[in-house]
Amino acid sequence: MITDLVSTFCIIVAAIVLYRFRAPIIDRLRRFDRENQIRIAQQERECDDPVAHFRHALAVAEDQVEPVAEIRVHDERLGIGVKRFQFLGEQYALRSEAERARADKIRAITQEYYRELPRALQAREDEKLGR
Repeated sequence: MITDLVSTFCIIVAAIVLYRFRAPIIDRLRRFDRENQIRIAQQERECDDPVAHFRHALAVAEDQVEPVAEIRVHDERLGIGVKRFQFLGEQYALRSEAERARADKIRAITQEYYRELPRALQAREDEKLGR
């Protein structure tokens, strides 16, 4: 009897909370659905694209590399704070230099991936065949 009353109370409170936060929940669900539709459409386009695999590998490598950070440091020659750009602990005077270093790092990761790919595929094939 009491458990039924408590259960009913919990259901009513949950319904009230869901009703109160329905707009943000629905917005997030719609955004999730929209992102899924975009991703599915892109995957369908990539089926016909011969370089989609390379583009995807570059995107994955780019996610693994930190972005270029803009920092302020004190310049002893000028006696004022100057803007510098930092990537992997190194400071660069120009953003283009830091971005070039970042692009080189992304390129190196992607090249290493493609060097390791034949061995990984061979190991997977050996595992399927039970070698």
